[in-house]
Amino acid sequence: MDIHVFQEQSHLSISSPSVIALVLDFMDHAKVTYDEVSIYFVDTQTISEMHGEYFDDPTTTDCISFPMDLPDAEGYRVMGDVFVCPETASDFIAKNGGDCYEEITLYVIHGLLHLLGYDDIEEEDRLEMRKAETDYLTRVAKKKLWLISEK
Repeated sequence: MDIHVFQEQSHLSISSPSVIALVLDFMDHAKVTYDEVSIYFVDTQTISEMHGEYFDDPTTTDCISFPMDLPDAEGYRVMGDVFVCPETASDFIAKNGGDCYEEITLYVIHGLLHLLGYDDIEEEDRLEMRKAETDYLTRVAKKKLWLISEK
């Protein structure tokens, strides 16, 4: 699987190998296969502009996902793109405590779940997504797959 990691922000250093390991394990855990997925780490301005353009809401957000091919599609299958804003994680941690890299890990997982068809608009769907996040974060903690700083 081709996992493309794009660092388009300078707020936090994020290890591309840790992103790749997380995504590969996520795919294994979800029991899905794709040929390609892209993870972009972007700044607040970029995520806000994207949020405004694609969701008619120009405020900042944690992540935005764009699914491409369905799991049962024929041929070369692109899972999609996930855009994550590390600055949003830093702001959240500054107010609520915790670890910024763990928060960013959650955002990547959240985005990947969206690519698999999970949604969080309706309450029932949001509860299902939160359960999937919690289940996978438990696995991440056991396997020590948290995203880390680039060294």
